[in-house]
Amino acid sequence: MPEKPTTADQYNREQVDLVRKTCLYVATKLGDYIEEVVIVGGLVPSLLIDQDAVPEGTDEHVGTMDLDIGLALAILDNKRYQAITERLRSAGFTQDENKQGNPTRQRWKVEGPGRVTVDFLIPPLSEDDEAGRIRDIEQDFAAVITPGLRLAFQDRRKVELDGETIVGEKAKRDVWVCGPGAFVILKALAFRMRGENKDAYDLFYLVRNYGNGVEEVAEALKPFLREEEGKDCLEILKEDFMDHDGLGPVRVAHFLTHERDDNIQADVVGFISRLIELCEQ
Repeated sequence: MPEKPTTADQYNREQVDLVRKTCLYVATKLGDYIEEVVIVGGLVPSLLIDQDAVPEGTDEHVGTMDLDIGLALAILDNKRYQAITERLRSAGFTQDENKQGNPTRQRWKVEGPGRVTVDFLIPPLSEDDEAGRIRDIEQDFAAVITPGLRLAFQDRRKVELDGETIVGEKAKRDVWVCGPGAFVILKALAFRMRGENKDAYDLFYLVRNYGNGVEEVAEALKPFLREEEGKDCLEILKEDFMDHDGLGPVRVAHFLTHERDDNIQADVVGFISRLIELCEQ
């Protein structure tokens, strides 16, 4: 598995398109189980924000190199995960390998004109579940424990995908996509855990470009501010994104330009400050 790119120019448009096609392919295979999954991660901004209608001067979102699928805890009831994994296997999905060549139960791959990996995530079952640990579901199937993921099932948007699947079929399907409020929380928590440039960029891009303004993101975020994950999110935004030379603004700038950029950093601080202000009103 290659390292995740750290700058925007390392993202390949062809690979990004393959991820979207893989998402559509998964939707055609899961069918009646689609309610049990939600799309999270780096594909979300390009699904929630119409890339053909971004304002002049706004770049398209760079996309993502892999697909992140959140699983509802309900799949553990009555072993519904077995039907999901059976369908994925029959669709050509197999386990991916790590750097040492060992199979990865939480990350699968599918081959078409190219290769796309799919990471599976699941909410914690208890307070003792550690973020980032692997929860075994079947002998060859697992998911990454992801705090805040349950919120993506409470704040989700139905998005229509219309195009080709990764194996070249024409199709149209609706998929559930993590909504803006839950997305900000998940990305803030991810940034605090691993500090990646891409997480800071994804968070900022959505806050800056979603809907009719920051107000819509704040309205989606407010219902979760009494939750522990929501409180943690606000603290992370205040600590890492409010200072011009703070981690968040600097890493967004590095992701986009390879270096610090005063205009980008000021933009990040301005939009995140406005989001916090609206949330605390």
